[in-house]
Amino acid sequence: MASEPRKTLPHSLIVQRQLVHYLADGALCSGQWLGEQLGISRTAVAKHLEQLQHYGLDLYKIKGKGYRLAQPVQLLDAALIKQLQLQQAPVWVQSVTDSTNSQLMQKLKDGVVPEKGAVLVAEAQTAGRGRRGKQWFSPFGCNLYFSMYWQLEQGIQAAMGLSLVVGLAVAKVLQQQWQLPVRLKWPNDLYIEHKKLGGILVELAGQTHAQCDVVIGLGLNIRMPDQTDKAVDQPWADLTSALGRPIDRNLLVALLQHQLVLELQQFSQQGFAAYVQDFNQLDQFAGEQVTLSSGSQTITGFCAGVDAQGGLVLDINGQKQSFYGGELSLRKAQ
Repeated sequence: MASEPRKTLPHSLIVQRQLVHYLADGALCSGQWLGEQLGISRTAVAKHLEQLQHYGLDLYKIKGKGYRLAQPVQLLDAALIKQLQLQQAPVWVQSVTDSTNSQLMQKLKDGVVPEKGAVLVAEAQTAGRGRRGKQWFSPFGCNLYFSMYWQLEQGIQAAMGLSLVVGLAVAKVLQQQWQLPVRLKWPNDLYIEHKKLGGILVELAGQTHAQCDVVIGLGLNIRMPDQTDKAVDQPWADLTSALGRPIDRNLLVALLQHQLVLELQQFSQQGFAAYVQDFNQLDQFAGEQVTLSSGSQTITGFCAGVDAQGGLVLDINGQKQSFYGGELSLRKAQ
């Protein structure tokens, strides 16, 4: 297992990761001591920590005393994840990247096809992406930014319902390992107690009836920093708050990779029809009145689950109708 899938880490990122390692337990460290450990000046320490704050690290500077993190941080550890893995496909750990999905998509553009089930995770993203082109808040060391490579032999048309299956896999891990009551919102969101916990971004590259490359992105809130409300414009939840204690991110990566591979193997063989009942049991809006938006068009109806192709079923004036498409936005009716 490699720490970087494409190239050696720049020196600045190595230094910054080492700084976070020294600060990770939340204890106060002086700039002089940090500089001595790394063989750099106090001024250089300050500049590196300023850059980490730009990446979203929740850091306090205490005048005349030094630096400490707002909360302890568990860094992603490639060697530890390898020990915990139940799958053979690699897991690559990056410190700071533009987007874990973009990194895997770039490998495909470069003609480098990863092993099925290969995963790339990062401590922070500078250009994290959500659905419909939205930016994904990706502060350093707080959450999970996770992308997996897969293939669909039947082509792009076989991807119907794929994001829902990914959501079910994540919900299963969180329920079985930590007994967390995760709910799913069509087509790509995870919720706890009516607040958004995470999101899924599936990107496809291939032909309609030929082998299709799939990159599955997952952003999952682990411990959101204090400044989150300034960056996120909707109610949010994180695993640490829901669980009442810290969560092991390295174990989570290993468990998610394993469960996703199992579910995607079944999905590849059986399609989404095998998952309809499971999704409907976890549907965040089951039986509720909702609005479905596409551009300027808005449709209101009662949520009646999903169909065998993964389409959203709405009861509109007593008539059930299915809706498909990546540009649709679902909200609870006001």
